[in-house]
Amino acid sequence: MTDFERLAGWFLQNGKRALVALSGGVDSAVVALAAKKALGNNAIAITADYKTLAGEELDSARQVAREIGICHMVIEYDELENSDFVKNDGARCYHCRTELGQHLAKEATKFNIELMVDGTHIDDLSDYRPGIRALRENGVRSPMAELGISKAGVRQIAKDFHLSVHDRPSNACLASRIPAGMEVTYGKLRRIEGAEIAVKSIFGVRQVRVRDHGEIARIEVGRDELHRVFDADKLTLVDAKLKELGFKFVTVDAAGYKQGRLEMVEHG
Repeated sequence: MTDFERLAGWFLQNGKRALVALSGGVDSAVVALAAKKALGNNAIAITADYKTLAGEELDSARQVAREIGICHMVIEYDELENSDFVKNDGARCYHCRTELGQHLAKEATKFNIELMVDGTHIDDLSDYRPGIRALRENGVRSPMAELGISKAGVRQIAKDFHLSVHDRPSNACLASRIPAGMEVTYGKLRRIEGAEIAVKSIFGVRQVRVRDHGEIARIEVGRDELHRVFDADKLTLVDAKLKELGFKFVTVDAAGYKQGRLEMVEHG
């Protein structure tokens, strides 16, 4: 039995209706695909637009929902109204996912759905993820983690079913670019989003983080794409663009992007 068959079977065994938290990435897309395959119109996908979600992530969620043919809803709320989130301490992700879980639960109640799921896979459990704990506390389950499906397995399923996100780089909310202890603001979020759009456009790279260290913008790109960054003319363009956005200094991290690097810089 393939991973996808096991995943679809999980839904048949665990409920007649399901709500899938669809983020716009490949992990939740595969879960939504399996839910739709198993439950048909009794599966719905919910994407939360909570002000720290990049616009391209929202666009991706809408696109993949169309590809799957699943009923898709976007709910809106403002994470920056949550003072625990805004202060950006070490529990920021916990506060974020607690609020998300609560909103998902409200939507599930509206539709008389008991089964709520997300795209967490088995590899995610090897990292410190307080957000996963928060979702669990609010009744959200992770079928791929329960079945032991890995990130490689997720991408293979997405490729087999020709989902546009099958090779999409991993992403996280824009607030993850702000070091712990530095307050999250609308201005910083919009500046970060604009900076990342500029870096992607000018260098033609896919995996990008622009870390906001106040006056300093620290650009990270995937190690396999680092060679694209070291072009003097393009660096001049990026420097000018990011300074227009309010940064005084623009740097490139020579080590390249690595998940959790900001936390390692701050706490390591």
